[in-house]
Amino acid sequence: MFNHKELTERFWHSALLLWRDRKSWAVALGTCLLIIVLLQLVVQVLLNLWNRNFFDALEKRDAATLWYQAKMFVPLAAFSVLLAATSVWARMTAQRGWREALTRRVVGRWLQNDRFRHLNGMVKGTENPEYRIAVDIRVATDAPIDLLLAFVTSLLTAFTFFGVLWTIGGSLAVPVFGVTITIPGYLVIGVILYSGAMSTLMMFVGHHMTGVIERMNQSEAEFRAAADAFRGEKVAEDAKPIDGEKRNALWLRLQAVLLWWREFCWQLVRTTLISHSNFLLAPVVAWLLCVPKYLSGAMTLGELTQSAAAFVTVQSAFNWLVDNYQRLADWRSSVHRVGSLLIALDELEAKENAKPGPAQP
Repeated sequence: MFNHKELTERFWHSALLLWRDRKSWAVALGTCLLIIVLLQLVVQVLLNLWNRNFFDALEKRDAATLWYQAKMFVPLAAFSVLLAATSVWARMTAQRGWREALTRRVVGRWLQNDRFRHLNGMVKGTENPEYRIAVDIRVATDAPIDLLLAFVTSLLTAFTFFGVLWTIGGSLAVPVFGVTITIPGYLVIGVILYSGAMSTLMMFVGHHMTGVIERMNQSEAEFRAAADAFRGEKVAEDAKPIDGEKRNALWLRLQAVLLWWREFCWQLVRTTLISHSNFLLAPVVAWLLCVPKYLSGAMTLGELTQSAAAFVTVQSAFNWLVDNYQRLADWRSSVHRVGSLLIALDELEAKENAKPGPAQP
């Protein structure tokens, strides 16, 4: 068996070839995606400002300004929808191209010199290569683009809306034992503490999920391989019926699948407790932090809604790990499975050449 670091490094050695070529379409598409992310952030800031202006007009019962803001919302919403649709096209095009490039490379090496006849079961952890090629390569190439875009968006959003929270929220004076303590940028501090607590809790509760998903996928692959073995039996008039030992082996594989599925279920229950609690609590925490300044007259209704929306936006950005924990676990599992297949192909090729050589991409 290979350790996880070796498997991950071997995967990236092959997977990044497409992105290292500066003349590749992938580089242009990646640049396009980054521009879309920046434009979406601009629209998000404008919508946050619109939110403030709308509720300020509502508080003042200013009908003219309300109608003006309603008309301003239409082009902002239309541009946001257009950017979202363009982002989906660019993202899925990049994922499709990356999957095709890596699949062609792996399948080419797998078929070369009939290696597929010798690979299955050659090394523990390389069983069912067809599934690794068809499914794990897809997961391993889809997820990085989604996760990276989400991470970049979250990072830029957090830093941008920090400014909104710091400017609108200002400082908060808190009396403690007769002494007034002033907390500068208290909304920024609040969102950092809250988000940090949620992310830490998620990592603590779900730290076993990657291993569980990997074992669950492996047990599924072994169950399929055991079932496929029946189809490989010689079909003839004098063929013997499937003996009890082989049937029992299939049922044992099924029991392993169900065992790991149950364990995955409990892991998902635990992480859902955190993610759904956060979904419910974040808006309430934002409003509670803003209410004291609103009640004291230091905030208008528009500033209150703008600050609360900015708090939730920043918290969602910091919440990247909480939102994507299961996706990360799925991705790591598939990366390890693809990496083990690539290393096994390297070893087969080295044997064919009678001496070890550098790994082919």
